[in-house]
Amino acid sequence: MREPKLKRRLFVNGLFRAGIYGLACAALLPLFLILIDVFRQGLPVVDWNFLVNMPKATGESGGGIANAIVGSLMLIGLAAALAVPLGVAAGVYLSEARQSRLAYFTRLAVDVLQGMPSVVMGIIAYLWLVRVMGKFTALSGGLALALMMLPLVVRGTEEVLKLVPAHIKEASLALGVPHYRTVLRVIIPCGLPGIISAVLLGVSRVAGETAPLLFTAFGNRFLEFSPLKPVGSLPLTIFTYAMSPYQDLQAQAWGASVVLIVLVLATNIISRVVITRWKIQF
Repeated sequence: MREPKLKRRLFVNGLFRAGIYGLACAALLPLFLILIDVFRQGLPVVDWNFLVNMPKATGESGGGIANAIVGSLMLIGLAAALAVPLGVAAGVYLSEARQSRLAYFTRLAVDVLQGMPSVVMGIIAYLWLVRVMGKFTALSGGLALALMMLPLVVRGTEEVLKLVPAHIKEASLALGVPHYRTVLRVIIPCGLPGIISAVLLGVSRVAGETAPLLFTAFGNRFLEFSPLKPVGSLPLTIFTYAMSPYQDLQAQAWGASVVLIVLVLATNIISRVVITRWKIQF
């Protein structure tokens, strides 16, 4: 009697495992189909000249996306400069004062901010900066992306610092080290790899956003380094070129998509590696 039951259990277990693997493959299938299609149409366009040259005049063949790459890096840098200090500070406060009333309302505000559509972030940045300054700027685009990046940095920092062993903090306080110095010299350095991974996840989240930049950075076909002027970006370039009637620009939109996907995938992979090593360390 035991042998038939054992065989039946093994059969059910194998069937269940095959079903789980099948569902996992089905979930990954759309991603792989999208990647295959994008790389199939975009890779023939991507070369060194495509990455370092400026766009040609409308109707002319050739050209590159150097302005969009520089603009995207500038926007991401501005967003990180605005979101990381505030996000890390808020995350430290939420991990240290977990039960306070202010921490409760801060978490609520962060959750609401995280659930807002990206186009709303663009409108907020437009009202705060574009209308006040009277022009589109990279700074307003960085602000819109920072508003989207902030909740990820806050939540990531809070959760990472909660995982820091309590005895490390208690040992520092027992030696007479002030609380603020314990936070700055002990707790934050212990959770630094996790904080970095949270920042990288935030970067990968905002790198492909287009809607907020339509109201703020606006786009620029020329190479621009000033944060007080409009700049191009990869998402805006993809959006503009994909809507163009010219086949050459449509092909360049596929190439820009490849560059953007590689950037986002690289940031995600780096953040996962950092998270894995940090967990092993603790």
